[in-house]
Amino acid sequence: MGLTFASILLASFAASAGRAQGPEPAQEEARPEDAPLKAGTPINAGDVLSGELNTMHVRDPKQQGKRIATYQITTEPRRLPAPSGLCNLETGPETFQLITTSSAQASQLRSLVGKEISVKVDEVTCAQDAGQMSEAVITKWSLVRH
Repeated sequence: MGLTFASILLASFAASAGRAQGPEPAQEEARPEDAPLKAGTPINAGDVLSGELNTMHVRDPKQQGKRIATYQITTEPRRLPAPSGLCNLETGPETFQLITTSSAQASQLRSLVGKEISVKVDEVTCAQDAGQMSEAVITKWSLVRH
């Protein structure tokens, strides 16, 4: 009786251990994280870029370390026009810094932080300078009203 009970326990333990190890490698299903990454859709001058607007406060080396607001849009990966392309990323940049050229532009963005916005892109490049907190920089843009 004791030997039969021990055999049943041993058989059930071996079966559950086999299930815990999962399927054989040949039977594994493809998972989304294993799929090759695709480059983002292209963005050209005149296109509209939409995403959530964030702000960061950085120190400006040109103005003796004065803290200035830097605005950034986070969106799906995008591919830039040549020669920038993917900005040395596998899928293209997902964060785009908006360069403000006037206090009016900064004022426009200040009230929209944390919200979904759209901007018409006139000029975009990969981030290259120290202090640029995004993967790409939009140097000329205009806000598109929803």
